[in-house]
Amino acid sequence: MNGHVFLDASFWIAYRNERQNTHEQAKRILAAVFRQQTRFVTTLPVMCEIHAHFSRSAEKKHLIVLDFDNNPLVQIETIIHADQHQAFELLRRQTDKTYSLCDALSCVVMRRLGLKEVLSFDKHFRQFGEFEIIPDHV
Repeated sequence: MNGHVFLDASFWIAYRNERQNTHEQAKRILAAVFRQQTRFVTTLPVMCEIHAHFSRSAEKKHLIVLDFDNNPLVQIETIIHADQHQAFELLRRQTDKTYSLCDALSCVVMRRLGLKEVLSFDKHFRQFGEFEIIPDHV
């Protein structure tokens, strides 16, 4: 991991949810990422997924806001019109895949920014076939 890595909702949910079976793994990976001084890139749709997951817990949803709002380690990349168009095109062409619009947007943003690594426990990123998925490559 050098420089920047894309942060998927599935990873941060595992990190912040002690009941997830991947919680301890997420904590270990995050510690390694911090040691390497890696920065995170994510999008507002990903953050919406994370926040929605914790929306029933006042404490957790507040913590999620603190995790991302004005955090110098996190770049929240804006979704531009071209990203939207390309994500919808990806969904139209790849009808055999099961990833969501949010995942398609993440893929398109990663391509645009030249990012190759993603922190994710989501099997859908494997369907793109072009990214190094962490924890697979840690």
